[in-house]
Amino acid sequence: MPLNRSFLFAPGNHARRVEKAVTLGADAVILDLEDAVPVAEKVATRRLVREALMRPRACRGYVRVNAPATDFCYADLAAVIGAGVDGVVVPKIESAADLHAIDWLLANLERERGLAVGSIDLMPIIETAAGVSRVDRILQARSLRTYPGRWRVRRLAFGAADFSHDAGLAPSLEEDELAHARARLVLASRAAGFEGPIDSPWFQLREPQAFGRALERSRRTGFQGRLCIHPDQVPLVNAAFTPSDEEVARAERIVAAFRAAEAGGAAAIEVDGQMVDYPVAHRAQAVLDAVREIRARK
Repeated sequence: MPLNRSFLFAPGNHARRVEKAVTLGADAVILDLEDAVPVAEKVATRRLVREALMRPRACRGYVRVNAPATDFCYADLAAVIGAGVDGVVVPKIESAADLHAIDWLLANLERERGLAVGSIDLMPIIETAAGVSRVDRILQARSLRTYPGRWRVRRLAFGAADFSHDAGLAPSLEEDELAHARARLVLASRAAGFEGPIDSPWFQLREPQAFGRALERSRRTGFQGRLCIHPDQVPLVNAAFTPSDEEVARAERIVAAFRAAEAGGAAAIEVDGQMVDYPVAHRAQAVLDAVREIRARK
């Protein structure tokens, strides 16, 4: 399973930023055709993004197209889909119909261009009041599960800035006002069998301590990573979503003790003063699997 701790945005119309972004240790880089690109440059930027994604890189390469309701989305997809594109990020998803339409376009472009159908990851951003209120139905889009051995959509992302604007919120530094929306995305994702979601970018660039608290909240409340809008955020996000040495050692003790207990006919034991049964053992194994992936990446 690929690492999904950090997704770093880079404006598609700035070649130097794109070139630098793929070297900064993010698990994935998202070349942007949406908010970071002025309307007058959107069409010309498609070619730059396509060329950038064809070059070798050390991380996965995604492209954020414009929202389905805009005049740009279809042509964005038609221009950039091809070899070298690992995934597509689609903003302002508000219905299962939005995802069905993008999925259909991707499938036909994959066939036309000699790619395995369903091979390109599709990550929707939920960032409007309508999107948050309908997130359960959005994730129940059945056709997104039909590709042999793979799902087109594996996780979604949260866009706090656009959601706050749409919902008329003025979040404080601790973002308590957004806790309900975040909880809905996490719960809907897990109920539908998807991975944990990716949390919103952090825009308060001069508040590093608050960012640290926000990362801890994200990790503890069910998110598996965050979107990043500045290179300096990448190592902080990676560190926050990497199990600590203490967590790894504890997970190793739990897994070893539980295996021994199972072999002896028990499925409920005590480890370090905590009751351990199957859910706790599975969580410990997930920690070890994540660490193995991180070490392999290094």
